Amino acid sequence: MTPTSQTAGGGRHPGPADGPPPRGERFRAFGPRHIDEIADRYGLAPDVRETVRRISLVLPFRVNGYVLEHLIDWDRGTADPLFQLTFPQRGMLTAEDERQLAKLSADPADKPLLREAVTAIRDRLNPHPSGQQQLNVPVQEGVSLPGLQHKYRETVLYFPSQGQTCHAYCTYCFRWAQFIGDADLRFAAPDPSGLIRYLAAHPDVHDVLVTGGDPMVMTTERLRTHLEPLLDVETVRTIRIGTKSVAYWPQRFVSDQDADEVLRLFEKVVASGRQLAVMAHFSHPRELATDPAQRALRRIRATGAVVYGQAPLIAHVNDDAEVWNGLWRAELAAGVVPYYMFVERDTGPQEYFKVPLARATRIFQDAYRTLPGLARTVRGPVMSATPGKVAVDGVEETRQGRWFQLRMLQARDPALVGRPFRARYSPDAAWLHELELDPQAPAEIRAACHGHLRADAA
Repeated sequence: MTPTSQTAGGGRHPGPADGPPPRGERFRAFGPRHIDEIADRYGLAPDVRETVRRISLVLPFRVNGYVLEHLIDWDRGTADPLFQLTFPQRGMLTAEDERQLAKLSADPADKPLLREAVTAIRDRLNPHPSGQQQLNVPVQEGVSLPGLQHKYRETVLYFPSQGQTCHAYCTYCFRWAQFIGDADLRFAAPDPSGLIRYLAAHPDVHDVLVTGGDPMVMTTERLRTHLEPLLDVETVRTIRIGTKSVAYWPQRFVSDQDADEVLRLFEKVVASGRQLAVMAHFSHPRELATDPAQRALRRIRATGAVVYGQAPLIAHVNDDAEVWNGLWRAELAAGVVPYYMFVERDTGPQEYFKVPLARATRIFQDAYRTLPGLARTVRGPVMSATPGKVAVDGVEETRQGRWFQLRMLQARDPALVGRPFRARYSPDAAWLHELELDPQAPAEIRAACHGHLRADAA
């Protein structure tokens, strides 16, 4: 079975020319308890279903009918990039961890030991990278504010508790700890009251990113309770919504019961004079190729919202220049602004998905050089690391050897934004802490990166 396009209509957005209202497709999620059902339906081999079952004891697994029917190419089997994107794979955990999980999960009497093993494995997977819990959680009047992160001066991240799941989970997700049911690892705000008080005390913040999870799993009425209070904060000029819904459940904007209502909410945000930015996560061009996805994008853009496309470079899914070139061209054609190619973060199954920085740089440059000019808004490859967003701009050949050319696109210290520096070239390094900083790097850069580079480079 191959992925198919589904014809779906629109409502009042953008208008009658977009077709009649569609008949809604019912959302159905599938998790670990549905593995046998999925395997029987799509012909997954016994060893594959056992791998999915075993890995999902540690890392979250969730998919839905739209992904299964319209995105995954079942003729390609487990090698299909969209299968790799949504189904746990052998190699995401160490062989020893897999053996231990297999042994302990086989005997019900070992359940307490299984829980201990799962916790120990998760702890080793660096569930909160880049100092999220230690450095990013804001404090007001001596109290930590739940469900907020404030890393960059002008931007606050907001995690509404009702939006801390997704229509489907990406296997590479750096926020996997949000979905495993551990309250100590989860960012979640019950309501926006703490955010509003914090914004009143921090007028330099003009950008709020509502994230998760995925805020678009909420009903429109629930989403409204989180967005509308921001319209009373004059200093907030941009509201961003981080979402994978256009890729994994475009019906949210097309045929869900409250699809028209969510678009009217978007229009209200835009009418208030704010910029509404939908930060859409597209990992592969196939996610934009269906009729529902195209229709969803047209309807979102008709509200006045701007859609930006971003995703990490991930092995087994999109580690190919032609794929990225096709993705950015598809985004441009659909009115999406190509924004970021990220580097896979040092968390979860990074060993399985990582692409060395040297290869990532070649892939980006090969994909970028033949893009139309309007698609060259994209930046990459970019590490969202502890000091800030670090772009790898290229490789420099000198008498002293080869160097990565690096630049701080964003930083905890605003004075560092835009500052170039360099690190020793390595064919294997895949993250900032694996690089050796140039001894001649500015002191401020060295100070910002201290503790986040190789020991011999600090």
